[in-house]
Amino acid sequence: MENNKTEYKREYTDDIRYAVVAFANTDGGEILIGINDDGSVRGVDEPDKVTLRATNMIRDAIRPDVTMFTSCSVSERDGKPIVAISVQRGASRPYYLSGKGVRPEGVYVRQGSSSVPASQTAILNMIRETAGDRYEDGRSIEQDLTFRSAAAYFKKMNVDFGDKQMRTLNMLDADGAYTNLALLLSDECPHSVKLAVFDGGKKTVFRDRRELNGSLFDQIEDAYSFIDRYNRVRSDFSGLERIDSRDYPPEAIREALLNAVVHRDYSLSGPTLIAIFDDRIEFTSLGGLLRGISYNDIMLGVSALRNERLANVFFRLRLIEAYGTGLLKIKECYADLPQKPKIEVSDHAFKITLPNTRFQPTVAHTAAREEPNEREKAVLRLFERKDALTRQEIQNALRLSQATVILLLKKMIGDGMIRKEGSGRNTAYRKDV
Repeated sequence: MENNKTEYKREYTDDIRYAVVAFANTDGGEILIGINDDGSVRGVDEPDKVTLRATNMIRDAIRPDVTMFTSCSVSERDGKPIVAISVQRGASRPYYLSGKGVRPEGVYVRQGSSSVPASQTAILNMIRETAGDRYEDGRSIEQDLTFRSAAAYFKKMNVDFGDKQMRTLNMLDADGAYTNLALLLSDECPHSVKLAVFDGGKKTVFRDRRELNGSLFDQIEDAYSFIDRYNRVRSDFSGLERIDSRDYPPEAIREALLNAVVHRDYSLSGPTLIAIFDDRIEFTSLGGLLRGISYNDIMLGVSALRNERLANVFFRLRLIEAYGTGLLKIKECYADLPQKPKIEVSDHAFKITLPNTRFQPTVAHTAAREEPNEREKAVLRLFERKDALTRQEIQNALRLSQATVILLLKKMIGDGMIRKEGSGRNTAYRKDV
C-alpha cells in the first residue's frame, strides 16, 4: 500500500519527477513502476527502456544533481518485471524541478502518500539545514536574478565578471544555482538601507528620508552620496590663509558605511539604518558580534568575518583594503580631534556613531556639558601663566596641528570655557570666567 515512503505507478510518465523530488527533500522512499494503485502487479513491457528514461529524467529535470542519491533497478513480482526507483534523503536540499526554481511550485515534499508543494518556510528551513551557519553560501530562494549593476561596477573597476568569475566568487554553487551571495549583489537584492535626517539631536522631526534598494553596489554608492549632501564644508581663516574642513571625516563615513553593509547579518530581516542628526551620524546594522569575539577584540583590529565571501568581493573591487582595519581607520580619523567615535554592540545589532567635528552646542547643551577632556584641560592650564593667548601660542605649546587647534578652540568657545577677542592678526583667547 502507498505511504510516505512508497509510491505506485501503473506505467512510466515524466510526472514521476515530483515524487523523486519529494522523497529527496523528505526521508527518502521508493517508486515502483508497473504496480496499480491497489497494489496489484501490472508489469512493465520494456523495463530496460523505462530504466533509461527514468535515469535521464532524474539527471535532466532535477536540481541540484540528485543522481548520487537515486538508483534504478529491474526486478520481478508475480512473474512480471517492474522497475524500482530508490531515492535517499539528499544532502543538498531543497531539490527542485529545474524549470520551476527554488519556490513552492518547484520544491516538493512528502506528506502521507502524496507529493505536495513545500511551503516557503519549509524551503527556508531546508536551505538553513544544508548551508550551515553561513547565509551567503546557501542557495538563493530566488533564482531569476539579473546583475546589471554588478556588471557595471566590475567593469568600472577593470575586473572581469562572467560565469567563470561568478563560480570563483561562490555566486554559483556546484550545481549552477545562484547562492545568497549572488542574491545580495543582484539587482533583485531584497535587503535595503534606510536613511533619515532629523532636526536637532532626537528622532522627533524628520527633515529628509530615503530608502535604497537594489544591488548592494547601488546601495553603498547612493547612501554615500546622500550622506555627503549633509557633510558640510566649512572654512576658517588664519590671516589670509583659508582652511577648509568638513563636519565628518569622509574616510570615517566611508568605513562606517562599508562596515554596516559588509558585516551585517543578512539572515535577519530588516534594513540597515543610517540616522543623521545635527551633532552625529549613527550607522546601525543587524547582527551582533560573532561567537567567541569580544568588543575589545574588534577594537584591537581582530578580524572575524560573518560574510567572508561578500568581503572577498569587496576586497577584489578595492572597496576595502584589508580585513579588520575599518574600525581602526575610523579611530585614526578622529585621533587629533576632541570628539571621538562611539561603538555599541548588542546581541543582534552593531552601531557606530560618528560625532560632528564642527558641532556648536547651544546654551542648553552648554549647561549640561561634561567635564573638560585632557586637551581642553591643557589649554586651560596655559591661561594660568598668561591671561590672553594667540592660536599660534596654543598650537606651539600643545604641539598640535593648526586645523586641530582651530577645532579645539571653537569647541571650547561653544562650551563656554574660553572666549575670543579681536580679529585677524589681533585675535586672542581668554579664559571665560
